[in-house]
Amino acid sequence: MSVFNREDDDGLSRGAKALVALPERAGDSQRSAEARLDEAAGLAAAIGVDVVEKLAFRLRDPKPATLFGSGQVDQIATAARMGEAELIIVDAALTPIQQRNLEKATEAKVIDRTGLILEIFGERAATAEGRLQVELAHLDYQAGRLVRSWTHLERQRGGFGFLGGPGETQIEADRRLIRDRMAKLRRELEQVRRTRGLHRARRQRAPWPVIALVGYTNAGKSTLFNRMTGAKVMAEDLLFATLDPTMRQITLPGIDKAILSDTVGFVSDLPTQLVAAFRATLEEVTGADIILHVRDIAHPDSDAQAADVLTVLGEIGVGPRAPESEGGDGAPIIEVWNKVDMLDPETHAATEAEAERREDVVTLSALTGEGVDTLRRVVSERLSTGNRVRTLPVLLSDGAAMAWLHANGEVIGQEIEGGRMIVEVRLSDKDLARFEAR
Repeated sequence: MSVFNREDDDGLSRGAKALVALPERAGDSQRSAEARLDEAAGLAAAIGVDVVEKLAFRLRDPKPATLFGSGQVDQIATAARMGEAELIIVDAALTPIQQRNLEKATEAKVIDRTGLILEIFGERAATAEGRLQVELAHLDYQAGRLVRSWTHLERQRGGFGFLGGPGETQIEADRRLIRDRMAKLRRELEQVRRTRGLHRARRQRAPWPVIALVGYTNAGKSTLFNRMTGAKVMAEDLLFATLDPTMRQITLPGIDKAILSDTVGFVSDLPTQLVAAFRATLEEVTGADIILHVRDIAHPDSDAQAADVLTVLGEIGVGPRAPESEGGDGAPIIEVWNKVDMLDPETHAATEAEAERREDVVTLSALTGEGVDTLRRVVSERLSTGNRVRTLPVLLSDGAAMAWLHANGEVIGQEIEGGRMIVEVRLSDKDLARFEAR
């Protein structure tokens, strides 16, 4: 399913030269054209493609046949030839017809933003579940693009029974095979979703809160994850360095054990196929006790990136809610303003001052460790919000229950009464439910 391994492949591989073309439309994005081109080039670099030229074009009237105007198409073709680009990346969604016509006009391979992101995911998915999700997204994307495929799809073939009726064209057969494979993948992913649900229910019965890291790709989630857990998850200055979710045990002030979950990074215009395919993975976020929204605060488009993350969270049913809020659905969200070490002193001071005025923000550098201890303390406090003193009877023989209360609450007093220990302990409603579910 890779653009590097299709039937018309003529040897395109890692290290291939590419041109990025950005169609700009009024009110299209909060980001500048330069920032969007740089991000597209970063996405290309993530699969080893060398971007030799980046061009932005104003679109007043998008053309149904090619998206770009005829003069703009000529510019793209000329720039591609001069730069010896084998691949043209259009930083927008293309229809199958537009993709085919652009390939004819430029005599080069053409891939749109969705196809590019799918390429990255296809190369990076390491687990069996990740590969299932990526394949489903690829098939969903390719199913509508068979019309742009090659001459063999125009042939008719005979057939009988379930192998295809008389006169079934190759394109119809391919579509049927894709539909069958997608149905099988969806069944397998549904089983994964049920298994994850069981695991999540088991964790909720256990006395361990779950903290989920979310954020724009390359915001520093994996670096922070490694800093807090001592793990060695892949963390590079690369878009989508992490695809498969990772969970590790951590300790927090006053909390003996918590689970920290690292998730796939988000990106603007995340393909709908990927949001759907990765829903099982992203559901880990919906079951979290607290969500840490990691932001690259040194990035010029940090605010726009944050808006994109909240959009995707909304698509998976996680509504933003401030930690101090009593109402609303989902876990509270704390914004983690990362990479403060990359700010100049004046901007750093202004950023710290703004964060001080908000109760849902922690500033830090996951790379240097600055502010990480503050984050641990704030997360612990948020998890303990709503703690009240409870009076609980515990059997004298139940040493595990007493150990649990000491590890997860603040034991204020205890006395023996009629063969039981009456314990006064400060616990949140959620921890009380966990204790009672033991």
